[in-house]
Amino acid sequence: MTEIDVQVDLFHPAHRVWHALTDRALLARWFTEVEPMAGTPGRLLLFTAGLPGFDAAVDAQVIDRRKPELIGLRCLEGGRRSRLTCTVAPTAEGCRLSVREALEHGGWPDEQRERREDSYRQALTGRLPAILDWLAFRQVDLRRGQAAMTVEMPMVEGVGDEPAPAGRRGALLVAGMAGAVLVAGAAVWAVLPGEPEQVAAPGAAPSPTATAAPSRTPQGTLSARPTRSATPSPSRPSRTPSASPSATPSRTPTSGTPSPPALTARYETVATRLLGFTGEVVVANPGGAAVNGWKVVVTLAEGGSLTDVSGADWQQEGQVVTFTGAAVPAGRSRTFTFAVRDVDPLTRAPEDCVLGDAPCAGL
Repeated sequence: MTEIDVQVDLFHPAHRVWHALTDRALLARWFTEVEPMAGTPGRLLLFTAGLPGFDAAVDAQVIDRRKPELIGLRCLEGGRRSRLTCTVAPTAEGCRLSVREALEHGGWPDEQRERREDSYRQALTGRLPAILDWLAFRQVDLRRGQAAMTVEMPMVEGVGDEPAPAGRRGALLVAGMAGAVLVAGAAVWAVLPGEPEQVAAPGAAPSPTATAAPSRTPQGTLSARPTRSATPSPSRPSRTPSASPSATPSRTPTSGTPSPPALTARYETVATRLLGFTGEVVVANPGGAAVNGWKVVVTLAEGGSLTDVSGADWQQEGQVVTFTGAAVPAGRSRTFTFAVRDVDPLTRAPEDCVLGDAPCAGL
């Protein structure tokens, strides 16, 4: 194929997403480092050589820019020419970011195209939401009492002060939620290095000044992303009952029908955000024969909702989501990811995950 198209729904306003797209220091934190090329306005060098699906650094020229809704680049990389377009469209809960790369000259082998698309998808559904949550946390306004997406997180005064207005939740509950939000935001802040340079891409508007994060926030080890297991979990022992002894001895030896190879599933939370997470399930076939199709059932916590799925078909009934996929060759695996928005900032995984009757490992 000659086109890659990835999109994600984000619970952040368009102007914040635009800032993460056009600020060089922020872009380096969720996708790759970028450097303007001297002498040519709007020309950039993207250091993508180490990313899956990319052969070399990308020489890009800005050819279209409409703040805060669209930026277009013409890209040269490894003898190929493509056009990369990022579109930001407002939605009822935030905005939708669409990234589309279409080849104009040359081609990608199928495997390289899949790896390249996966690089975009992981950046958009994992690292970018974490950066946006971090930016939102930096913009907390302690004087506001009204919630509005994540532009300014609501905070109220503690127990013992004047009561909240009628119709609002009790001070104790809201103060507890506010504390949880601050803890989660601090964890996201600890993931990141020092203050980003406020240097916008060529032609970009100056970045808004954000309040510095508290100096006492510990630089913990929360920045380490969970390591994906390269070795599938061992298959479960076969439950095939032994054959009953025959009353009449048979002179012809009978060969029992071999049981179908067992699949295994392993769950991992690969990214967390202020109000959500991204989960990954690897369905592995350690047997010697292909298995046609599989079904993984995931139960989300109450209030959780899917925002993006990659690598599987899915159907949701209430909090139960059923994922299905194609055949798994012998000794191979299938991987799918799903992004969840959860109203509980402490939720970082689904409540349950099963493959057939067997629970997923890692949960």
